Amino acid sequence: MSARKNKRPGRSGPLDRVLGERGNRGGGLDRLVENLGEGFSRLREERARAAGNKPRNRNAQFNLRNRLILVGGALGLCSLALLGRALDLQVISNDFYRQQGDARSLREIPIPTSRGMITDRNGEPLAVSTPVESIWGNPKELAKSPERLPELAKALGVAPDELTRKLSQRSGKEFMYLKRRINPDEARKILAYKIPGVFSQREFRRFYPQGEAMAHVLGFTNIDDRGQEGLELAFDHELRGKPGTKRVIRDGAGRIVENVDLVQSAEPGKDITLTLDRRIQYLTYRELRRALIDTGASSASAVVLDIETGEVLAMANLPTYNPNMLGAGNRDTHRNRAITDVVEPGSTMKPITVAAALNAGTVKPTTLVNTSPGWMPNGRYRITDTHNNGVLTVTGVITKSSNIGAAKLALPLPNDYFYKFIRNFGYGSKPGSGFPGESSGLLAPPQRWSGTTKATMAYGYGLSATPMQIAIAYAAMANGGKMIQPTFVKGQSNEAHQVLDPVVAGEIMHMMQTVTEPGGTAKQAAILGYHVAGKTGTTRKFSATGGYSKKYVSLFAGVVPVEKPRFSMVVVVSEPDPTKRGYYGGSVSGPVFRNVMDGALRLMDVAPDDIETWLAVQAAAEAKRLKLNGGKPTGPVVPAATAAAHAVASPPPIAASSVAQAAAHGGAR
Repeated sequence: MSARKNKRPGRSGPLDRVLGERGNRGGGLDRLVENLGEGFSRLREERARAAGNKPRNRNAQFNLRNRLILVGGALGLCSLALLGRALDLQVISNDFYRQQGDARSLREIPIPTSRGMITDRNGEPLAVSTPVESIWGNPKELAKSPERLPELAKALGVAPDELTRKLSQRSGKEFMYLKRRINPDEARKILAYKIPGVFSQREFRRFYPQGEAMAHVLGFTNIDDRGQEGLELAFDHELRGKPGTKRVIRDGAGRIVENVDLVQSAEPGKDITLTLDRRIQYLTYRELRRALIDTGASSASAVVLDIETGEVLAMANLPTYNPNMLGAGNRDTHRNRAITDVVEPGSTMKPITVAAALNAGTVKPTTLVNTSPGWMPNGRYRITDTHNNGVLTVTGVITKSSNIGAAKLALPLPNDYFYKFIRNFGYGSKPGSGFPGESSGLLAPPQRWSGTTKATMAYGYGLSATPMQIAIAYAAMANGGKMIQPTFVKGQSNEAHQVLDPVVAGEIMHMMQTVTEPGGTAKQAAILGYHVAGKTGTTRKFSATGGYSKKYVSLFAGVVPVEKPRFSMVVVVSEPDPTKRGYYGGSVSGPVFRNVMDGALRLMDVAPDDIETWLAVQAAAEAKRLKLNGGKPTGPVVPAATAAAHAVASPPPIAASSVAQAAAHGGAR
């Protein structure tokens, strides 16, 4: 009875029966799944009957167990595939994808380094590198903000159309320079506009404190700070150092967001100390400039050497240029004429010709040479002097600069001997200073000589040399016949080799001393208190159309002081105006030598070797002052011995302005 009451008719269904039968059929998962499947099937059939629908075909019913197994298997396979792919990406093939990722964000950028400083022999800076900024942009990023381009063009100081054109040409790039090597303040003003894709980077720019005075010796660097000419080019490898490299991560806008690694440290360039003296260099440059103004010449060059060491103390050329403001000017002004340009040495060759005759033993300093009547035949031409000097000694040939006398001394010498003798003095070969573009000049071998060649070579025609070569030859004669290869680097010692007998060298020096004394051709080169040995030279310029033109080259080569030679200097002035100061070497180039050496001797504390002349000049000046003052002394009387001792300790006074300007000069104006 109670069983009937508890039983709810119509509420018993397949699911209840399945659940009720679970204990009889077991509690396993498989049995449960099967029972659930049958229960759901029966439940759907009953609902279908209740709705008046036909029951479905039991064969069409899916098997839930198999479906779950299939889905679980598929999910398992997918999981295994994902796990395998992750393993491949993270472990097996990670190099490729790491490279791809790095290529989009990781960059190696250079670390700029400063170029080595160039100083003169006293440590004064001649070339220094100063930090500057370069503005660069990302064309891809800039293309996203075309409305900002006019603003950027104005900040850069360029036309908007030009900037747009350059950006379009590099539209596929991520880097291009917009403005290079500018003042950091100017760079900050450009960056202050905050234009997307515009950045700056540190670079270095070369600065030359001496400006035009040192331009031809130092040369200059290009926009990438690489040496292009002069000593900047010769020592570029040592000066430029080695830039470093660092690895960084950039964002999409090109900004550095992280410094990852230092790949290579930057090594600054090495400093170089030159043999040049800034003060003597300025004196040389100033006097050359004055000579060009006074003579109306087209160009000029000068070289000053230290006789004992072969060091180049000064080398100047005009016209010149400012290496701090290079532009599209005349490239011809960049040429270092003292090294690259050759001239026929003219009468500066005569001391070497006389030395060859003395060395061969064919003559002595007192041997007489007849130069009458002032000319002599030489093939189709004839050799002439400026006037008839009559009979001269060998010394007089140099004093009076006789072409006939030099030719008569050379003609008896064997051709091979004369050729080798001249070549031993450096003519026909490069000086070997290491300066770029050195010229070897022209010295033809005897096989190419004609019947007139040796005679004309004796007085400086038919061969050519640079001002540097002539200065080296004169330094060798002043150094007891020992030639030393020139150098621009302080502390670099080159070995000397004997090219002339020391006795003959001493004789030649005293012969050349007569050139600057009364009766010589270069009295304008004399320096009070010092014996000067030198030789003038005046040659006609060879014409490109053949033969010689009516334009002249004026030369003076000299050594000072004679007793203990210290400096060798050569001055070459091209195409002076004959209507101004003439065109002879003594009147055009001699004063340049005197003024430069006058200051150099004082600056380098070289003791005088001609005290007698200095005392005589002082006495004459004092007598003149007494006469003007009515016989009354103008100051305390100084004994002659005391005055002489003071003169040895302190060289004779020169124009105060010359030394003061040279010592205080900080840059050419």
